[in-house]
Amino acid sequence: MNEHSITGLILAGGRGARMGGIDKGLQNFNGTPLTLHALMRLQMQEGSPLSEVMIVANRNLSAYESLGVQVWPDSTDGFAGPLAGFLTGLERCETELMLTVPCDSPLFPLNLVEKLLSGLVQNNADIAVAAAREEDGGLRPQPVFCLMRVTLLESLVKFMQAGGRKIDAWTAQHTCVVVPFDTPDVEPRAFFNANTIEELHRLETSP
Repeated sequence: MNEHSITGLILAGGRGARMGGIDKGLQNFNGTPLTLHALMRLQMQEGSPLSEVMIVANRNLSAYESLGVQVWPDSTDGFAGPLAGFLTGLERCETELMLTVPCDSPLFPLNLVEKLLSGLVQNNADIAVAAAREEDGGLRPQPVFCLMRVTLLESLVKFMQAGGRKIDAWTAQHTCVVVPFDTPDVEPRAFFNANTIEELHRLETSP
């Protein structure tokens, strides 16, 4: 599967509303900015290395640029959510596939790319979405952890022009495979996203 070229996209363009409006991607996790954690985990991915990594951010662009990768603001106005980041990434992506990850889940699996790519290829899908095991035993899709074909750009443009904002409503229009990350070796907090400063501190101190 290594013949597939993939660009990684870190989504750091949100309002950070539940953190009081601060730029979430620049908040420290164990002394290192969250977005840098995401960048390092993408660079450490097993089996299927990424061709490049980009960041979508709407504030403090110079701080993100200091991380050494390309940084782009949303191409749509008004903090339109994760799909705006998807759209910006697809417009800039020069590889066959694009992987998205949020900036606020610093412990996502190091085999994320490998497993999503395997699911996409084996099912001849357009999109592969990660799913994590919940405490009640069920699997919950994590739609911001998404591997997609860049040929979906036109579809996403039309969806958003029609007012669409929900990721799952867009992915449902395509062949989408849900890839479970539920084996014993998966870190229980792998897909935990820190929406508040308190949650971020709790994630730092939890075993």
